[in-house]
Amino acid sequence: MPSDSHAVSLFSNCGAGDIGYRSAGFHFDVMAELEPRRLEVCLLNHRGAVGVPGDLRETWPDVVEQYRQLVGDVSPDFLAACPPCQRWSSARGKRGHRVDGVAGSREKLLVTVIADVVSELRPRITVVENVPAFLTGKVRNPETREAVCAARLLIDSLSDNYRVFPILVDLCDFGVPQVRRRAFLTFIRLDVPALAHLEKHQLSPYPEPTHATDFDGRPITLAEALINLGLPPLDASSKEVAMSPDGNKMHCVPVWNDERYAMVAAIPPNSGNSAWDNDECSVCGVVSARDTNALCLSCGAVMPRPVIKAKNGRYRLIRGFKNSSYSRMKPNEPAPVITTASGRLGSHHTIHPSENRLLSPLECAKLQTFPDNFAWGDALKKYGHSNVRIMIGEAVPPLFTKQHGRVLQSLLHGRIPRKLLPKADSRCTTATEKLEID
Repeated sequence: MPSDSHAVSLFSNCGAGDIGYRSAGFHFDVMAELEPRRLEVCLLNHRGAVGVPGDLRETWPDVVEQYRQLVGDVSPDFLAACPPCQRWSSARGKRGHRVDGVAGSREKLLVTVIADVVSELRPRITVVENVPAFLTGKVRNPETREAVCAARLLIDSLSDNYRVFPILVDLCDFGVPQVRRRAFLTFIRLDVPALAHLEKHQLSPYPEPTHATDFDGRPITLAEALINLGLPPLDASSKEVAMSPDGNKMHCVPVWNDERYAMVAAIPPNSGNSAWDNDECSVCGVVSARDTNALCLSCGAVMPRPVIKAKNGRYRLIRGFKNSSYSRMKPNEPAPVITTASGRLGSHHTIHPSENRLLSPLECAKLQTFPDNFAWGDALKKYGHSNVRIMIGEAVPPLFTKQHGRVLQSLLHGRIPRKLLPKADSRCTTATEKLEID
């Protein structure tokens, strides 16, 4: 959809989520990202955009300057911001992994960075995406030092010029084949004419969820998604079979040692079970251990479970989350959320539903609805699979942002889409209640 709509992206990651908005007609002039590796991939997929690397708490004036040099004094139609969760990130180093007490510390908050850019550029619409905890997580107000909700701090700072529409959604309701609960704040500038229609008819600037059961839809299951991909099978037993026979470097998986492989192989295919439940001894073949045992009670062999040898020489079960770690994905449900740790056996539901392996980066990207022509350049070779998996796990699925972007484009052009989500829908009211907005 060609358009001359100007847009800016903050915390751009690899640019995947912005591809959806671009497909809806928003042209990104400036894209800002902390990590140069991610920004490199981002700019491969957004030709013509100017990249601003570095900590946005320091570089946000560069974003404003670069935009004005390119476009002039015309306000952008759209600004997208997907910051790492404020309370557990300082936008340095391991994005999304730091913990800072009540959070925020004395440093400039990421939500205030967004507010600064919005105040300077005055985009007609701003969208902020984050995990559900963003709606309730506390940060330190940099001025009063009081604990406040990060999202409310942003909303209150923009309230004189923008109306906010919060939503808490599971993106599987919109055709994304994974369970992915996310919070969105869509800010519409008060002088956008379509805002009056939304308020009069109590509508939100979000599309109806096409695959939600309460809208007569059905989520896409993992089995359906994997069948549609049509990728060759892989196996973690050796390097030869862990790589795609067609040479696709994105479709390969880590190789496991014999013990790990045997543990996963003991989980029945398509069962959705965990290795914690393995109760048949690989030596004597009988059910020979309680659910708390690392060794077979009959022969003393190590059970095919998540087991570790302690310093004292004794074997014990790994201390982990038994309800989700070392578990096969369930084929007849949407995939579990694709995380930055998709390459780790002991992370949240990362084992293929039927094959003895993890999902490949390509499968993770497709479950995140990355387009077929997404450009990775030399990222795999230069930065490795772990870094690519992190980019994939942190992305906003472009299938949703395309649907959302089309709604926003229509509103900006004075057209009211026929199927908008009512403000009375629980996805909207739950978010509003969490934010304690009247």
